[in-house]
Amino acid sequence: MHEGSVGVVKTKYFTFAEPPDDMELECGHKLGPVTLAYETYGTLDAGRSNAILIVHALSGDAHVAGYNAPSDKKPGWWDNMVGPGKAFDTRQYHVICSNIIGGCKGTTGPSSINPATGKPYGLSLPIITVKDMVRAQKRLIDHLGIEQLLCVVGGSMGGMQVLQWAVSYPDAVKLAIPIASTARLSPQAIAFDAVGRQAIMADPNWKDGDYYGGRAPVAGLAVARMVGHITYLSDKSMHQKFGRDLVGEPSYDFNIDFQVESYLGHQGDTFVKRFDANSYLYITKAMDYFDLAQEGGGSLQKALAGVKARFLVVSFTSDWLFPSYQSKEIVTALRRNNKDVSYAEIRSDYGHDAFLLEVEALSKLIVNFLHYARSEAGYHDAAV
Repeated sequence: MHEGSVGVVKTKYFTFAEPPDDMELECGHKLGPVTLAYETYGTLDAGRSNAILIVHALSGDAHVAGYNAPSDKKPGWWDNMVGPGKAFDTRQYHVICSNIIGGCKGTTGPSSINPATGKPYGLSLPIITVKDMVRAQKRLIDHLGIEQLLCVVGGSMGGMQVLQWAVSYPDAVKLAIPIASTARLSPQAIAFDAVGRQAIMADPNWKDGDYYGGRAPVAGLAVARMVGHITYLSDKSMHQKFGRDLVGEPSYDFNIDFQVESYLGHQGDTFVKRFDANSYLYITKAMDYFDLAQEGGGSLQKALAGVKARFLVVSFTSDWLFPSYQSKEIVTALRRNNKDVSYAEIRSDYGHDAFLLEVEALSKLIVNFLHYARSEAGYHDAAV
């Protein structure tokens, strides 16, 4: 284990909404029972005032930091931000991360067993929304006995959840940090999601979502991941990383010739080993449906009028999937409501992936934001 690691962490599970008390979903259907996979790091203080909820992006999970076993070679997806001495310092904060409903990493999703049939839900799982994801997280936080979260933070789709938390549960969120995110997907982003879903559904092994126990639609899911991954990079980062470099001599056929082709193929092959194709359908659809302005009758300003959290909104210059103007729309709506909001645009060539890669710049912003807020509230952070 490297210095600053939280070490080996065990995934926990919380089950609620046992029938007949099923969870009501935004689509009008009910779901129950619901199980959430989650992990915790650091110690909850006596006043239960130092809890930070990290919410993940499309392909993330509850394993945000550390290792699930001593033999693991790869740590959690935001390990460089969570741990002793890091931005989310586990010597000062109690960090929580849960897998979203609709996912495939221990939380109820399409690959979970439907108790009514004894078989995986598949497409019989009702459509899930970001609001449903947050409602389930609130049940977990209530279960943990935490009345108010010090902070809710997340990048990309995680940022959507941050915004929804602040709107749905204003008294439960003290600080909100949406990173590289948006109040609603652009038509372009929806289009990329649609292409990914079509790639999966065109795979003959998809079988209308009923492929469990047989061959999964790995080819379609791999293509979906390849398409999605292109949107996470920037033109400049692709030039720097690959250029027009070949993997060898030109083949003069349709085999892989360019380094960028090889890279995308590797991304697709790796992804299908850890993700469920139906979950990809459900989660991208949830992102497409997300439109926070609907909470205010079509006005983002009205939707954010009731928030009580102090905000830090962060974007990146080369992010063309969730470009900075979308973060600025959130900031403008908050300021028109006289809310406390800070905004930072970080210069980066990494594209949308910058929220995972610009560790130093992001850490400075977050450490200062958390420290300032806690100092104002009369807390004194432990020495680092």
